[in-house]
Amino acid sequence: MWQARFYQALPGLIKAHTGARWLFLTLTVRNCPVEDLRATLKAMNDSWRRLVLRPEFKLVQGWIRTTEVTRGKDGSAHPHFHALLMVPPSYFRGQSYVKQARWVDVWQSCARLNYAPSVDVRAVHPRKGADGELQAIQQAAAETLKYAVKPADMTTDPEWFMELTRQVHKLRFVATGGALKDVLKEGQESDEELALTDGDGEQDDGGRVGFNWRPADRKYRRYRQADAEPSALIHDPRRIDIEDG
Repeated sequence: MWQARFYQALPGLIKAHTGARWLFLTLTVRNCPVEDLRATLKAMNDSWRRLVLRPEFKLVQGWIRTTEVTRGKDGSAHPHFHALLMVPPSYFRGQSYVKQARWVDVWQSCARLNYAPSVDVRAVHPRKGADGELQAIQQAAAETLKYAVKPADMTTDPEWFMELTRQVHKLRFVATGGALKDVLKEGQESDEELALTDGDGEQDDGGRVGFNWRPADRKYRRYRQADAEPSALIHDPRRIDIEDG
């Protein structure tokens, strides 16, 4: 869904921002117990808000940021941000360029960490051919807008996945800003229809949180009809019902 919207808007973005370059940025923090994931994500979102105000971020014309959570071998949660940044051609010349080591320092400062976090930043290089720029940006967008949780992590440890779902209930994992602020909004569902909504959100007091598997999207999405079902938990390829509280 998100990829399709971005792909649709991309030709217009390239035309409107001729010569713009793109960066793929991954920001991490150390693993946390899955029971602490909600608090960790809140701290990371606060850190991102501080990051976009830093001088190093000044030349970023627009950005798309997503959150991914993977399962550690010890059952911990590894939350991290993937961000696609649009910058002017001048970014790579002179003092404008922000090196990887500087990104580490800036993210450590914004996240108020007492250790140097793992940060990866890569320039998106256009491919050869007439559509080389379009294809390169599409590939970077696909990496940015991929699943929030790997399908394998959903099935390896059902209890872990249930707790993760409780932790992220009513949190949105996609954010945009600058010239890309509205790039994903065309035909966007209402907050009630989204699996993850804006804001930090509070969990409902008890009850059931239902999800079903959407083969076309290759991801789980909220299935609100299952919330009120009184039956026991059902685990099948189409639906996961999770007890809250």
